[in-house]
Amino acid sequence: MAGFKIGRTTEDIRRELTDILRSVKDPRVSGLLSIVKLDLSSDLSYCKVYVSSLEGMESTLQSVKGLSSAQGFIRRELGSRLRLRKTPELRFIADDSIEISAKISKRLEEILPAQDTVEPSEQE
Repeated sequence: MAGFKIGRTTEDIRRELTDILRSVKDPRVSGLLSIVKLDLSSDLSYCKVYVSSLEGMESTLQSVKGLSSAQGFIRRELGSRLRLRKTPELRFIADDSIEISAKISKRLEEILPAQDTVEPSEQE
């Protein structure tokens, strides 16, 4: 039963954080920032937020610095929206998974047209 509550709370935090991150006015925070993963402790005290940006790892690192300085604002907003007994302490961590996914997708697009041109010549 406890796993269900943590999973539900994690999804609620992800939904609200996505909305809150759009309203952060720090210029270091990228507009193309997305939450990749959340790790919420079992007692709801700590939450690791893995964020990534399409603009690259340097932009993600700058965004993490901006989010860390706005942590108090984000935590207060999160607490008022979710009405939890204990609002978790947020730790923002840079992740480059979106950048890696974009590189893989680009390489796949390069490979797939090459295969399309090979297939008609094999049929003749």
